[in-house]
Amino acid sequence: MTTDIVAIPGDGIGGEVLPAAIKILEAVDVDFEFTEAEAGDHVAAEGRDPLPQATRDLAADADAVLFGAAGETAADVILPLRAAVGSFVNVRPARTYPGVDAVKPETDLVFLRENTEGVYAGHEDRLSENLSTLTRVVTDEASEQLAEYACEYVSERDMDSFTIAHKANVMRETDGRFRDAVARVAAEKGVETDEVLMDALAMHLILRPEEYDVIVTPNLAGDVLSDLAAGLVGGLGLLPSANIGPKRALFEPVHGSAPDIAGTGIANPSAMVLSAAMLLDYVDEPVAAENVRTAVEKTLKSGPRTPDLGGDGSTESVTTAILEGL
Repeated sequence: MTTDIVAIPGDGIGGEVLPAAIKILEAVDVDFEFTEAEAGDHVAAEGRDPLPQATRDLAADADAVLFGAAGETAADVILPLRAAVGSFVNVRPARTYPGVDAVKPETDLVFLRENTEGVYAGHEDRLSENLSTLTRVVTDEASEQLAEYACEYVSERDMDSFTIAHKANVMRETDGRFRDAVARVAAEKGVETDEVLMDALAMHLILRPEEYDVIVTPNLAGDVLSDLAAGLVGGLGLLPSANIGPKRALFEPVHGSAPDIAGTGIANPSAMVLSAAMLLDYVDEPVAAENVRTAVEKTLKSGPRTPDLGGDGSTESVTTAILEGL
């Protein structure tokens, strides 16, 4: 059975790391059909919608989407794309790899981030010349859906608990609702939870990340804290992510478009390739997914490595090494 994948390079280094991931997926024994679509700053520069309706429609009909990187038009591209696939959770693993210098080598955790609400719901207003407002949205429905996914996630991995990160001591109504809904579903499912204030968690992750495994967070907190975790393991070039919906999903590296190195051929493709491995898991190809991850780990350990990891390798040489590792 053919799996239809929409590939969207986006901006900057997205056009360099996405082809690397496609090469890897074409090398495994899975039947994929790729359709490339456009989105991003370069589309907006032509006076068009940065996320054309044709691209949105392709994403909504495909089995999965691979996305490279978002530039200045990120809010107009990636948020609607996540909505197009019906994504309700953003899965962001952060772990260390052999051969990569890490601030905290013991880091191995996963953020499960609510993906539809919070301050990213888009309710901003300019009420006067010197006053703007932002409305935060939290519902039981979205929080419970995230919690159900979190319970399934830990159960499938033979784990019995997860951590709820929140700021309910200040945002009592919104984060209080989030915390209570997630804890309620977990209790119903027989999954244990502990909780931590998100600002305290930022400190804990720096000091003792090994105390955490799966962290369930509201939207903005998950975005910020997962980037912090990237700093512990070697940088954003190592963090993949998956945006999961009921019927389809979108996979993207956590890093941005990196305009300072775009076009130089030195972008680290690891996060994009690891995102492709998450796609393989999603389409129920766990052996191929593990083979890809193993090939990435082997390359990170023995080289070549790109400059962000202290090496002098190129995007092409790292991709070739991963292919050889397969």
